[in-house]
Parts: sequence; C-alpha cells; structure tokens
Amino acid sequence: MNKTEAKGTWNEQKAKLKKKFATLTDNDLMYAEGKQEEMYAKIQKKLGKSKAELDKVLSEK
Repeated sequence: MNKTEAKGTWNEQKAKLKKKFATLTDNDLMYAEGKQEEMYAKIQKKLGKSKAELDKVLSEK
C-alpha cells in the first residue's frame, strides 16, 4: 500500500469515527507519519475506550 492508498484509507476511517463519535474533532484525528500510537492514545483517552475497543470500531464495515 502506498501513501496515497494509506491516506485514502485513513480518511475513510476518520469519517467512520467522526460519525460514530461526534465529540471527535479533526484535530483529534490528525494523522502524522510515525505518530499513529500517539494519535490512538489521544483518541482512546477522549473516548474512554481501550485500544482493542478502538480497533474493533475501525475494523467494522
């Protein structure tokens, strides 16, 4: 997967998260290269979800 595909995929995931959790902002979901774990931790803290719970939401179709 190239960077364009990864970005497209993240944009889809971001839209899914924002739809499910209206309290998330674009700033919460800003993806930076090499900072995925930091972003996940920020989202987990804001939502009160575990990494497993967040992964489950992201894997839903």
